[in-house]
Amino acid sequence: MQQPAPGTDARPAPADTSEEHDNLVLQPRDVAFDWNGLPLRWIPGEPMASHVINVLHLLLPEGERWFVRTFQEAIPLITDDELREQVLGFTGQEALHAEAHQGVLDHMLAHGLDPRPYVEHLEFIFHRVLGDRPGLSPERAREYLVERIAIIAGVEHFTAFLGDWVLGADGLDRAGTDPTMLDLLRWHGAEEVEHRSVAYDLLCHLDPSYVRRGRAMVISATVLLKLWVRGTRFLMAADPGLHPGARPTWRGYARAARRGLLPDLRKGAHSVVRYFKPSYHPTQEGCTRQAVAYLGSSPAARAAAH
Repeated sequence: MQQPAPGTDARPAPADTSEEHDNLVLQPRDVAFDWNGLPLRWIPGEPMASHVINVLHLLLPEGERWFVRTFQEAIPLITDDELREQVLGFTGQEALHAEAHQGVLDHMLAHGLDPRPYVEHLEFIFHRVLGDRPGLSPERAREYLVERIAIIAGVEHFTAFLGDWVLGADGLDRAGTDPTMLDLLRWHGAEEVEHRSVAYDLLCHLDPSYVRRGRAMVISATVLLKLWVRGTRFLMAADPGLHPGARPTWRGYARAARRGLLPDLRKGAHSVVRYFKPSYHPTQEGCTRQAVAYLGSSPAARAAAH
């Protein structure tokens, strides 16, 4: 896969969010990544920061497949043609995201880190806890569907926040982060920013209740935090290259965040607070123009286009 020349930066400069793209058509971008040379700890000298972000590769394949299944169930309820097209574009992008991150899981397994015990836990959550419930009445089935969409809207708020962060995370470049992994994260992050409004708009289309939106964010934030902490602990314990008993610490996270290797938790908390404002809309998070510009310069996206 083609990579940027040494000393260059494929990322565009941050853009003014007042100049957003109107009526953006979401399209899946079929990209491929070569993981043959990827180390398990792909930020040099930073195993904890590497594994904090590696949790994405555990969470996203199962989570995004669940997004797709849930949205496909919702499509017959959509009465707005433009929103339906956005939802279809969203599901296409999410399906490709899941496959891209699955490649990293396969690479981990081939290099002695078995992610399957944690992935099986996630499969239970997304298939059994949040999966289909046959036998519900039509009214209760619709209620359950809308509740899951509300949770997805909350999760998508976090993925947009992370996408916006990684597009501007200069600390990862300075630290010598593996360029293929960095391209995956920025390609995915850019598409998360690009489609950040879809789940929220679908929720408002089916049920504009502020109470449901707020309740679902509390659920999303709590579950995501617990899964992320548990996933980081799992990865550090399962990494054959780390000493037995290696564990993540909040102090270590804060150090990495100050160097720009991980998102600032205070900014993440402020982002959550914004979600609870009655006037909130996802277009207030991130910048579509910056995201689309990166998608035009991403080595993997450009290679797939030729």
